[in-house]
Amino acid sequence: MFKRDWDRRTCAKRGHTTYAPSESHLRERLHAATALGDAWRCLRCGDFALGAPDGSGPAANAPLVPRGKALRDLFILRFLAVERVLRGVLIILAAWAVWKFSNSQNAVRDLFDQDLTAFKPVADHFHYDLDHSPVVDTIRKTFDYRHNTLVIVAAALLAYALIELVEGVGLWLGRRWAEYLTVIATAAFLPLEVYELTEKVSAFKIATLLLNVLAVLWILVSKRLFGLRGGVEAFEAERHSASFLEVETAAGTV
Repeated sequence: MFKRDWDRRTCAKRGHTTYAPSESHLRERLHAATALGDAWRCLRCGDFALGAPDGSGPAANAPLVPRGKALRDLFILRFLAVERVLRGVLIILAAWAVWKFSNSQNAVRDLFDQDLTAFKPVADHFHYDLDHSPVVDTIRKTFDYRHNTLVIVAAALLAYALIELVEGVGLWLGRRWAEYLTVIATAAFLPLEVYELTEKVSAFKIATLLLNVLAVLWILVSKRLFGLRGGVEAFEAERHSASFLEVETAAGTV
């Protein structure tokens, strides 16, 4: 069965991350002298890379480079981050459209009525009653909304978009507060998404609902939020246990 090597895949794209620790026993394990010059082990994939190390100092100050499961989890978080940012941009466009409509409501109403009058003979020919059409009635109802109401809707959409954008940036950077924000904000809107499905079912709505439910469950469990599976202490312990320097330190004490 094919197993993706996240460490080497990432190093192939971004390059290796090397570090020269001050501790002599660790320095010897991470360094190799070759005919082409000094080589240092990558903290991500473990392969030796020729050239000077990217950094040096005490092992405690070495960068905590995501490896293995942590690296895979970061990839998933960044996929969710991109989805959040794209959704935020679309909602901003919707907010702008509502605000624009609120400032030209009467002009749009007059244009709609003119077009409706022009299409009436065609509709009559096909025996379609435009005056009592559900679609036309829905559009006309939007013209009756007060300007202030539409402005409030636009502001609410803009606030929602900003939350999505903040989530996206935080998830991309792998920030724990963004994981909490994503779980809370996404879970808060799940009842609304379920309600929308009761009004009208569509493949897009179902896919969005499933994605959000899976995202909430995955982040809760894998990131040990709200004290699940040992909470933040267990999460940090798991992350450090996968650190290449931690592994090498443990191996050197055996």
